[in-house]
Order: sequence, then structure tokens, then C-alpha cells
Amino acid sequence: MADRYGFRTRMVFRLVAFVVVVTSSISLFAADAPVKAGQPARPNIVLIYADDIGYGDLSCYGAIRIQTPNVDRVAKEGLRFTDGHCTSATCTPSRYSMLTGEYAWRKKGTGVLPGDAPLIIEPGRMTLASVLKKAGYRTGVVGKWHLGLGRAGLDWNGEIKPGPLDLGFDECFLMPATGDRVPCVYVENTRVLGLDPKDPIQVRFGQKIGNEPTGKENPDLLTMHPSHGHDQTIVNGVSRIGFMTGGKAARWNDQDMADVFVERAKSFVARHQKATPNEPFFLYFATHDIHVPRLPHHRFLGKSGMGPRGDALLQFDWAVGEILDQLDQLKLTGNTMVIITSDNGPVIDDGYKDDAVAKLNGHQPAGPLRGGKYSNFEGGTRVPLIIHWPARIKPGVSETLVCQIDFIASFAALIGQTYDKATAPDTQETLAAFIGESTLGRQLLVEQAGMLSLRQGTWKLIDKSKGPKRSAGTNTELGNDPEVQLYDLKKDLGETTNVAAMHPDKVTEMQKLLEGIRTGEGRLSP
Repeated sequence: MADRYGFRTRMVFRLVAFVVVVTSSISLFAADAPVKAGQPARPNIVLIYADDIGYGDLSCYGAIRIQTPNVDRVAKEGLRFTDGHCTSATCTPSRYSMLTGEYAWRKKGTGVLPGDAPLIIEPGRMTLASVLKKAGYRTGVVGKWHLGLGRAGLDWNGEIKPGPLDLGFDECFLMPATGDRVPCVYVENTRVLGLDPKDPIQVRFGQKIGNEPTGKENPDLLTMHPSHGHDQTIVNGVSRIGFMTGGKAARWNDQDMADVFVERAKSFVARHQKATPNEPFFLYFATHDIHVPRLPHHRFLGKSGMGPRGDALLQFDWAVGEILDQLDQLKLTGNTMVIITSDNGPVIDDGYKDDAVAKLNGHQPAGPLRGGKYSNFEGGTRVPLIIHWPARIKPGVSETLVCQIDFIASFAALIGQTYDKATAPDTQETLAAFIGESTLGRQLLVEQAGMLSLRQGTWKLIDKSKGPKRSAGTNTELGNDPEVQLYDLKKDLGETTNVAAMHPDKVTEMQKLLEGIRTGEGRLSP
């Protein structure tokens, strides 16, 4: 390494390694340490994981054209982060890294998955859920999964294994992939819910199966038309990605989906509280809103004045309010940590003609940030992140750089558990930052879109790329450029002025840091 890196870079790596050793020692010590007098008991944890909600989509983050009062309540009473991140500008890799503590780009097959993909997290591998379960938490996941199920060639008509129950979750109620992908059914634990064995499900991607109508062949049957792609099997008047036949009794109703997920989430909390009131719980509530197809319940139609995307935002806020109200009714609010965040930045036209672009009405989904879903710019991974825990967290706003990948190490420290650093090599213990007791968060963060970018404090490096400037389908500005880009986010949050030519030493330093993390030389780096 001495021959490869300069003195300054070597010192950065040594400092980072020292910090990791110290924080790891603290975590190991905490595993055997009781809760200190005066500290609250282990909190319940409710992680509300939104889909495609951008930094500027919520009124507590500056949105004016739409109001999200329930999320605003969490922000007002909790800690709102202005530099909180997922790890990727798309959904599957963000969910993977959040649950495993490993950057998704380290493992092949962690890109955006088709609906019939096998489980991409190895059964029995340590996850955020298994760390909490080991500490005595009851664990459940409700909503969008999109991390694969079963093994290759899965028969959807039998037991669906392996899945979340093999990753530390005690129970699950899932959408297997996304709303715009088949199969359009719910999976409860290891079975498709409501499946009629006389009408077996078959699913295929890439080649048509069965004789069901498709959006491409039968556009006259559609109630919502695709803008690009999304023209295969029609379910509920909407054509999806992929082909599906059978399972008609089990198919979901898009307009009722938010209600179904909310009731399942509330049921998990209520049943647990009744059966084992002294046992903490972890609920991973992964909403479908505001992903396409945007088909909110009729209660919300037209209420935002911004078309289905805005109406779906109101539906998401309603779902948050339902969870908050239940916690209040069960007198659990004080010692429950509620986390609200998103899997990537915003996208407007993501495959359907739903007036999202035409009806923005001045709304800026990414707020002051550049880019969005699929983008190397900050709008791709800088997302809303709010943590509410009245027993411990004081209300406020934090500018600290934090990331969802650090939930494993940080929650392990919180509850006195260790975690497997071999399978979670990229998670860092930043508990004090998450609960507002320190302004020291991450020093380095890799952001993934079509390529890898690096945050070092308030500096942002986007390496050179020959990729397209914009996405052909979504028209998102991707951040690709044949020249290396360097931005000083402290002065230029919108990444408008490339200062690489003015700071060649910083560019070289960050390129070496990124390469070290990528190749494993800096694998201990946060």
C-alpha cells in the first residue's frame, strides 16, 4: 500500500482504521453491559421505508405545494437530518445494504431485480432483523420486499422459501417485488395469500407465458397507459413488467394496497403488544407509495392538485399518521423509535402516463438538490431521514452525514449486541449521531448509481464516465461526464460548479480513497 498511495492518503486510511477499531471495541464492550440507570429500556423500532420519495417531497423538508402533517409531526418532535442517505439511487441495492451492512455493489446480482428473482441475501446471514431478534425483539416486515424470494425456478403455488423468515424476521406480509412487476399477489410468510389451487400461478420475464392480454397487444383494455416499457401482462387495467397467468383470486387491488399494508402493520404491533407486552418489537414497514403505478385509494384522488403522484404522497402521510395514532393509543410512543426515510431519490415519469410531470405545479421533488432516482448527483441518494424517540432524542435538525447502511452497527450498539463484521463490512457505528448526541457521523460514504461516487465530508467526487447525460425513459439527469467532477457541497449544494480543476490534489486523494474502498484496501473504511 505504501508504494500505491501517497502519505496523505495513507494517514487517512490509518485514522479511519483506528476509529473503526475503537468503535468496534465499544460495541463489543456494550454487548455485556446492562442498560445504565436513568436510560430508557430498549426501544421498540418502527422503520417506515418509503419508495421513491425525494428530499423535497415533504413539507418538513421545504415542500410548499403539498403538506404532509403526520411526517411533519415526527420531524417537529424528533431529529430531522439534512444529510441523510440511502446507499443507492435505486431500490434493490439500497434495501440490500440497509439490511446487510454491506455495499450492494460488492455483490453481483444486487441490481434492480425482476419479479421472479431468487433471494439475494443468503439464508442465515446476519441482517438488521437477526441482530434485533437475537436481542429478544419480535421482528416483522410488511410491504415491499424486492430482494428476491425462494430459489431459481420458484413454484409460486407451493412453499416460498427461503425468504424473510430465513433472515431474522418472525413474520412477513409482502409484495414480492414492485407494483409495476408481476406477480401481482401478496405473500404471507411462505405462501401466496388467497391462492386457488385450481388456478395456479405462472410467472415469466423476457418471454410471454399464457394467453392473458398485454398492454402492447391490447391497449384498449388499459385504464392507465405506459409511457415507456410496462406494456406486458395487464392486471387491474394496468400493464406491468413481466408476464403472469393464473392466480386471479389472489391478485391485489392497487387502490386498496396502502390500506392493506397499514392494517397488517398495525396488526403486527397490536398482536405483539397483547401477547408479550414487555418484549420489544421491530417493524420494517416498507410502503409502496409513491412508486408507480400510482393508484391511491379514492379517498385521496384529486386531493393534492398534483395528480396521482401528489395524491400518493398524501396517502403515504396518512399511513404514517395511522402508525403514530396506534402507538399513541397503545401508550408506546415514548419508548418507540420511529424512523422515516426513503430507498432513493424522486422520479416523475417512471413508466406510466399519470400526469405527474404536467401537474408538478412548481413542486420540486428533490428540493435544492440536483438529480434524482438513477442519478450520481446528490438527489439520487440524499433522502428524507427523520428519527423520533421521545425517551431519548431531543427535537432538532442535524447536518451530520449519516447513512442507512449504519443501522446494523448503530442499533447493535444501542441494544448491547455484536454484529458480524465479515458479512457487514461497510456498516459503521454512528449511534450518537443518529440520536443527536454527537455531530460526528460518517467521514466517507460511497454513493451508487450507474457508477460509484464518493462523499468525504462536504466534498463530493463523481469520477469520469462515458454514460448518457440523461435517462432515456425518465429524463433524469444522471451526472455522467467524460471529465471528473468535484463539488464543494458546503458552498454548492446543487452541484452546479465543478471545481475539480481548482483542487487537483483533492481529486487525486478522493480517487485513491474510492479505489481503496472498492478493491478492499480500504474495506474497514466507513
